[in-house]
Amino acid sequence: MPQITRIVVPIDFSEYSKRAFRYAVDFARTFRAELILVYVVEPVIYPADFSFGQVALPSVERELHEKGRQQLETLIEKEIPEGVAARSHIRSGKPFVEIIQTAKEEQAELIIIATHGHSGIEHVLFGSTAEKVVRKAPCPVLSIRSPEREFVMP
Repeated sequence: MPQITRIVVPIDFSEYSKRAFRYAVDFARTFRAELILVYVVEPVIYPADFSFGQVALPSVERELHEKGRQQLETLIEKEIPEGVAARSHIRSGKPFVEIIQTAKEEQAELIIIATHGHSGIEHVLFGSTAEKVVRKAPCPVLSIRSPEREFVMP
């Protein structure tokens, strides 16, 4: 049986990521692994005008960090059963880069990530964080597509 001690779970509080989170909780319980929840805040850039270039909005970013911290605390407190270890990270940057970096730093054996199911032009324009994570991850990745056949009951 594979040894899984740390599972990275990216979460953006969408229903998709909450479904992946539920999978991760069951995996953590089964393997007695620790959950490492990752919430990534993308830097907020406002294109002010052409003379000054782009302007970052640090106050908005701070608010997103604080809101993310509160939501992660609530999620851990209310949704993770006793006996399952969990902690969280809030990072800034490109989501796929930060997820991969967290998995490396934590020496995770598994990443469980949601796919949002974008296709067609939406996929071409926005790409897929999950797809990039799968390609570059330092460990196996379980991608949860919704709504498809499931083996974990919601």
